[in-house]
Amino acid sequence: MAPTTLPTVRTRLTDLAEQAGVSTATVSRVLNGKPGVSAQARQAVLTALDMLGYERPEKLRMRSAGLVGLIVPELSNPVFPAFAQVIETMLSDRGYTPLLCTQSPGGTTEDQYIELLMDHGVDGIVFVSGLHADTTASKDRYHRLRGRGVPLVLVNGYAEGVDAPAVSTDDTAAMDQALRHLHSLGHRAIGLAVGPTRFVPSQRKRDAFAALIEQRLGVTDPEAHVVSTLFTVEGGRAAATQLFESGHTAVVCGSDLMALGAVRAARSLGLRVPEDVSVVGFDDSPLIAFTDPPLTTVRQPVPAMGHAAVSALVAEITGSAAPRTEMLFHPELVVRGSTGTAPASAPPATDDTGAVATAAR
Repeated sequence: MAPTTLPTVRTRLTDLAEQAGVSTATVSRVLNGKPGVSAQARQAVLTALDMLGYERPEKLRMRSAGLVGLIVPELSNPVFPAFAQVIETMLSDRGYTPLLCTQSPGGTTEDQYIELLMDHGVDGIVFVSGLHADTTASKDRYHRLRGRGVPLVLVNGYAEGVDAPAVSTDDTAAMDQALRHLHSLGHRAIGLAVGPTRFVPSQRKRDAFAALIEQRLGVTDPEAHVVSTLFTVEGGRAAATQLFESGHTAVVCGSDLMALGAVRAARSLGLRVPEDVSVVGFDDSPLIAFTDPPLTTVRQPVPAMGHAAVSALVAEITGSAAPRTEMLFHPELVVRGSTGTAPASAPPATDDTGAVATAAR
């Protein structure tokens, strides 16, 4: 090697090693295709190459195992980019090239994306919270895809009768965790702000919430404590306003965005969070811990769900049928600053006779 090129080579090795968090010797082994490097270290070096703008040597360029479509709703709800990132990364790690398709109101429809993906000859498609989750939408599109031999995986929205693996968060467990937490803080007037009930996750949350407050709080008309609205900040604000004005001291929301709207509703009514009212979200979206106040929420296990979805799809693509029973993933309650002890003026807790007070109508 000519002396004039040596500093450049050393600089590149040093930069790559620093970026990847490995030694220059490890970088050298990866670049030269030598053994003795873990898969994790090798991937770190390849990622560093990409991030620093170096072109991968020909021998290191991964040949795609095929194209996989990933259809997600609009990205204004941060949980959907989180799902997309996890699923795309896991597909790439397995050698597949993900094709991300994001929807927006008035934009490209799910059916149009399906045709586009079919034109590209994809090996399979992952649907996240798509029309499969809408109980009023036809499932024919999925039957047609299966009829053409295209492997599918459905995330958050079980569609009975569709020949595809399904991965979902356990909404019943989510409601149980949220209500147990609020009940332990002394809240007895608890409401639910949830999205349109035509969507499977919304219906499951609504059904679980109604059954739980009837069972634990003795509520005789649980539906009076539920408001269906849009999965948006504005929807959450409208629903929470109705619930707070009817005497509820705590509100469980169907998404973190709705919970942020509920906090706005409280403040517009002159109520403090959590001193006067408590708010629980759902998703644990990125950055939600930095809101004011930091949001108590039920975390969807996005990495585990993404891994399961990709594993099921790859199994289908490679000829090993994945189970058709729905895989339910247990969520986790993350307690932060938006929930607190029920105010002294709240309805009393259960007394020795088992009687409970419910929210004002």
